[in-house]
Amino acid sequence: MQKPLRVGVLISGRGSNLKALIDAAQSETFPAQIVCVLANRADAGGLDHARDAGIPAHTIPHKDYDERRDFEQALTRSLADHRVDLVCLAGFMRLLSGDFVRHWQGRLINIHPSLLPAYKGLDVHRRMIEDAAKIAGCTVHYVTEDMDAGPIIDQRAVPILPDDTPDRLAARILIEEHILYPDCVRKIAEGKAPFDIGS
Repeated sequence: MQKPLRVGVLISGRGSNLKALIDAAQSETFPAQIVCVLANRADAGGLDHARDAGIPAHTIPHKDYDERRDFEQALTRSLADHRVDLVCLAGFMRLLSGDFVRHWQGRLINIHPSLLPAYKGLDVHRRMIEDAAKIAGCTVHYVTEDMDAGPIIDQRAVPILPDDTPDRLAARILIEEHILYPDCVRKIAEGKAPFDIGS
């Protein structure tokens, strides 16, 4: 039997997508295991999810470093110490440098609350509603140097309802994120979603 894919998760906040990954990984049939969780904030709620599950959880505060390069090198050292095969960004609220992205290219994924390539960047729920868009959703993609532009692994769609507010829409999309992210990690672990910069 193939060894489980070793996954490290980077978080900054409550860690609801982290919790979905942890829950999925508790199944004996899931082909990946969460081997570490790193947060750039000591008050990130997701750290508790990791500790409750017995997963090594570390805080690496970005404010402790004068240079972003030094902060990212500390992240990479910790990920390497845990022999991480795949890095999942799950509400990690720091822009990553080209050096970091290139180092982990093909082994670094993110989840975004829109159907990329539409609505890249921030504040997407409000923007979709203001544009009177009919369909929203979420996307898991490989991270490249261009923001929210890496190869797409998979997506799930959500209708935008007439009475939607940004918060209401975000909550419905989040439900789908919790299904999509573990499913995409499974696909990568099973070799069904290889990194292809040409896609």
